[in-house]
Amino acid sequence: MEENFTNVETAWEGCLKYVRQRVNNLSYKTWFEPIKPVALREESLILKVPSQFFHDWLDEHYSTVISESVRSVLGENSKIEYIISEDDLSEPEQQFYRPPKSTDPSHIVEKASHKLHGSTAFESNLNPRYTFENFIKGDSNQFARAAAYAVANNPAGTAFNPLVIYGGVGLGKTHLVQAIGNFARQSRKAERVLYISSERFTVDFVEAIQKDRANEFSNFYRSMDILIVDDIQFFAGKEKTQDNFFHTFNALHQSGKQIVLSSDRPPKELKDVDERLISRFTWGLTVDIQPPDLETRIAILRKKSEDDGISIPEDVIEYIAANVTSNIRELEGSLISILAKASLSNREITVELAKEVIKSLAVSRRSTITVEDIQRAVAEVFDVSEEQMRGKTRKQEVVIARQTAMYLIKEMTKLPLKAIGSYFGGRDHSTVIYACQVIDDLISKSPHFKELYDRARKKIDMIGV
Repeated sequence: MEENFTNVETAWEGCLKYVRQRVNNLSYKTWFEPIKPVALREESLILKVPSQFFHDWLDEHYSTVISESVRSVLGENSKIEYIISEDDLSEPEQQFYRPPKSTDPSHIVEKASHKLHGSTAFESNLNPRYTFENFIKGDSNQFARAAAYAVANNPAGTAFNPLVIYGGVGLGKTHLVQAIGNFARQSRKAERVLYISSERFTVDFVEAIQKDRANEFSNFYRSMDILIVDDIQFFAGKEKTQDNFFHTFNALHQSGKQIVLSSDRPPKELKDVDERLISRFTWGLTVDIQPPDLETRIAILRKKSEDDGISIPEDVIEYIAANVTSNIRELEGSLISILAKASLSNREITVELAKEVIKSLAVSRRSTITVEDIQRAVAEVFDVSEEQMRGKTRKQEVVIARQTAMYLIKEMTKLPLKAIGSYFGGRDHSTVIYACQVIDDLISKSPHFKELYDRARKKIDMIGV
């Protein structure tokens, strides 16, 4: 290590001078000014960054220039190490994120392992960042959050067993069900908590059968205090898995243990799932999460920018919130895309830039949507088969579904009317025109139809997100 740089602040200033010459001004202000030098240790420069997102972004976009700057200042064998700041973590999160026991600050803060008293340790699969504190509450999710908190505070002690939370993609179901597990563990309301996707449950079950360990598999799942299963709609068609889960459910429920489930639709609308299971799923409480309203979207974006240590102008946040309405995942993705565009093109983060990015994202998503995607979504929402929609039947429910699909294809693709008709048994363009007129009329006059139409549109909007 060179003698001129024995002080960590001086060393980092030397690195920043190197960086300034190689990145644009906006990138420098956004990604380098928030970094704090912590310590020099042997040949390593220890830096603190505001969040995991911030660290990941640096690693993906600026790792080369940072490494070069450190080597130029401290010598060829020097390297950089990071600490993720705990300042932005809520109190419950800090129970899971702890520095290593060593006083050496060079390790990135990582999740503390959860040891079970008197039993073999197992991975709960919970993401410690999913907490009630950082779940943004709004009118669209207030009831679901209240129910989840009640369950977390008193597992199996309420009438909400099972608790089923359903809603579209990217609305926060996974965050909320994991918040239950994290809160219950941190507050010692429950000891053995497991979060797992339905697909993972299926894979583990098949593997257990292949290895002749089915009893061990069943005993493990039935030993939980809280079992959280995400996306139960993917149990569809898996008869043996459903049978095992049916018995697992019964064993847990009878033992006074809590079951938490999530789905993209209400249990009664699940297809290819055993009626016995659907009956069990409806024993407790079923609540939905709707897309966030404008105020909630603004709050989510503010929280995201604060947590990641990024400054976003308020008018940009309001523009994004007003124009990205489908789900939280898309909302946060749009913010990241705008940030990337600004950094990489050396432009200020403005409403004009936000308009460009959001427009390009919308075009990109729409270009991935096919006629078959739209037909499939409409058929599912209107509870008819795709074959019926494409066929000759004149049943009223099928005709309405067919006309809705035509209308949406016209709205969401660039296909000419004649081409749209060809996807429905070779119908001509005048049939498509008439269908669009009918659907326009129904949207304005029938609240029940409008609800179905909106569900189909949302389902399609999720494609490509």
